[in-house]
Amino acid sequence: MLERHLVLPHLLAARAAECPDRMFLQEVDGRSISYGDLHRYTLTWADAYRRLGIAAGDRVAVMLPTGIDAVSAWLGLSWLRAWEVPVNMGYVGRMLHYLLEHSRSKLLVTAADYLERLGDVADRLTHLETIVVHDRNDVTSDLPFRVIGRSEFLAGAAPATDLGGPGPADIATVMYTSGTTGPSKGVLVSWAQLHATASTSIFTGDFGADDAYYMPFPLFHISGKGPVYTFALVGGRVVMRPSFNTSAFWDDIRRYRCTTTLLLGAMANFINRQERRPDDADTPLHTVVMVPLIPELEDFKQRFGVRVSTAFNMTEISVPLHSDGWTLADLESCGKVRPGYEVRVVDTDDEDVGPGRVGELIVRADEPWTLMAGYLDMPEATTAAWRNLWLHTGDAFRYDADGNYYFLDRIKDTIRRRGENISSAEVEMVVNEHPAVLESAAIAVPSEWGEDEVKIVVVPRPGENVEPADLIDFLSPRLPRFMLPRYVEVVTSLPKTPTEKVRKVELRTQGITPDTWDREGAG
Repeated sequence: MLERHLVLPHLLAARAAECPDRMFLQEVDGRSISYGDLHRYTLTWADAYRRLGIAAGDRVAVMLPTGIDAVSAWLGLSWLRAWEVPVNMGYVGRMLHYLLEHSRSKLLVTAADYLERLGDVADRLTHLETIVVHDRNDVTSDLPFRVIGRSEFLAGAAPATDLGGPGPADIATVMYTSGTTGPSKGVLVSWAQLHATASTSIFTGDFGADDAYYMPFPLFHISGKGPVYTFALVGGRVVMRPSFNTSAFWDDIRRYRCTTTLLLGAMANFINRQERRPDDADTPLHTVVMVPLIPELEDFKQRFGVRVSTAFNMTEISVPLHSDGWTLADLESCGKVRPGYEVRVVDTDDEDVGPGRVGELIVRADEPWTLMAGYLDMPEATTAAWRNLWLHTGDAFRYDADGNYYFLDRIKDTIRRRGENISSAEVEMVVNEHPAVLESAAIAVPSEWGEDEVKIVVVPRPGENVEPADLIDFLSPRLPRFMLPRYVEVVTSLPKTPTEKVRKVELRTQGITPDTWDREGAG
């Protein structure tokens, strides 16, 4: 069992005592904060929450861009043993309502830029009571909630030094991950699970106080929270940018002396396809975790002077597979089994399929609480995921005689675009709200940048026409930008099974056809 002093809030308290003036978090073109100041600031947030009546087990939604305040909002809740529910800043309409309502969040911490979105869903939110607008001192709002600004929220608050804080089994965060055949599920991530993710050797490596992690990821993803924990463990810095920007990448690396980073999905392709420069390798960056590996890996390593490792993870687990340090088996494998974990590749009856055969990857761990504690208020989904006492990933894998594991595809109907998991079911629900649409099917099609693009196949209602451009105009204010389909195809019917389920495998096989409309190609 994880020792209490290694739980992140307690670890940061120890760092604050040991090296209070050492820089910990830096925002690109923004604020910086030391270990000591972050700890005091976090405890002040905890006291402010407590004054609003937040207590252990309460759910609090946090909809903030990556930065010091987002980290403090999260960790402040942890000292009260309340549950943070991070919200994707792209959420609007149906999806925003679903997350706030399903999580039963009584408090929302957000920024003024997102406040207007709540007007569309406010009358259907039955649990939300208070909104804190953290980047405004004075706020006026017609929303049917108590809405307060930063000055009122923090008025009279002081570092809450009397709090016991969380233990390893306490919930660190509730992360909503893409649904497959239905709405998104809130993954209960414990502090022990988050530590297990952050402490894998390919992340901690041989890093120390002089190292800095470049983190252009949102804090509603493990890719955002994990580095904060990892570099608290090694005593280094985390440099935060709200989102990845190819043109700013190397300038940020040089300016903030970043030595390591994670490149997800198409990011490595974007970087490698930039115009070559004579000083490409003349940067502080020396280590990259790349998921997945790109075909031009050797060129990437030589061009930029970096070593590369890889891994497999998802919100529900904690990196059970990773490469053998910086030694890669090939360009396809995501590594071998990490010590402390068991994995199997099985058929639909959970029987082993053997080397070279394709099946579903299932996982379990030696230590308690290092895999998800369940799905929030979804006992049936939790039971299904944990059937036969193994966590079922829903991903198709094979492995070879040397113990190298290979991710092949998603068994479930999830689409992955630019590092975001997208539920086909959620896209379809919004598309089907269009008055001219009878039914639809969202599928993944390969992107030229790696990962997927979203294609929606639409059947119009009898006597109606669906124009692709008009459909996109309808969807734009209703879907997060990353979920907006690039491709639209209008058909007379969808292929179905005898039980009326859409045969998406057939649609994926068809891919892009001459009748497919391309949003980017249309300008």
